[in-house]
Amino acid sequence: MSYAVVVNDVYKKFGKPAEPLWQRLLKSARANRNGTHAASSTNGNGNGNGNGNGNHAAAHFTVAVDHVSFVVKEGEIFGVLGPNGGGKSTLIRLISTLLLPDSGTVSVFGYDVERQPMKVQERINRVSVEASFFKKLSPMENLLYGARLYGLEGKATRKQVYEILARLGLERKSVGSPMEEMSRGMQQKVAIARALLSHPKLLLLDEPTTGLDPRSKREVQAVIRELRQDFGTTMLLTTHDMVEAEALCDRIAIMDKGKVVALETPAALKLSLPQNDGKEVTLEDVFLALTGKQLKSEEEEASG
Repeated sequence: MSYAVVVNDVYKKFGKPAEPLWQRLLKSARANRNGTHAASSTNGNGNGNGNGNGNHAAAHFTVAVDHVSFVVKEGEIFGVLGPNGGGKSTLIRLISTLLLPDSGTVSVFGYDVERQPMKVQERINRVSVEASFFKKLSPMENLLYGARLYGLEGKATRKQVYEILARLGLERKSVGSPMEEMSRGMQQKVAIARALLSHPKLLLLDEPTTGLDPRSKREVQAVIRELRQDFGTTMLLTTHDMVEAEALCDRIAIMDKGKVVALETPAALKLSLPQNDGKEVTLEDVFLALTGKQLKSEEEEASG
């Protein structure tokens, strides 16, 4: 069996010393003027672990991905569920070469993301929840610009743009209007269309239906199914929509605090939890049991 993605014991943390660089440099200069030697720039004793002698505040780090391992089969739709801050988006960025792991390895169709990033990038595309565009330009202008970056030009490309936008339910009259006049949901459709232009073997979907109305969400989900059925596209999907995850994903990994706490098919995940008073177990029940958290999008948390 061939694998599209292999994530092996990946670890990634973020952080910085509590004191900004200018304060540490100023203290060092003052110590030199006083005829004393500056302490270690990290914590005062040179061991780099934040347990110094008080000359500097301890460093603060957040572990985003904590020794995660899994594989994604070719042609699979692999889902990742988790609370905000659980490590989902960091994982997507590691696979897409936007970040490098501190330790462990990630390979995409056999190519290492650190040693062969260009080979990886030729085979993937990514849709994020906050896609960037030239807002003064129209969807057509944005997509044709993106197509040129992929080496695509000519009438065939313009025709392909219209076909993709039509499949996503974007009206032809909207294709020439500035992006800034479009709703967030419509802009997200254009982001998905841009990702499809390059016919990626692996499509990384980071909350692609967030902000979409129910009809638009169904249209996007239909395209995801078509891509797998017609082209065998492998997809890694992060979502806050339990129904979407169950309907689309062959297997689902649940992440919490940077760790994968469960990985199985939707049906197997539900079977892992006993029924309560005869009620059918849902994915949300499983998620709450494993993480103790409600699954909300950043948009919902901001409004709540």
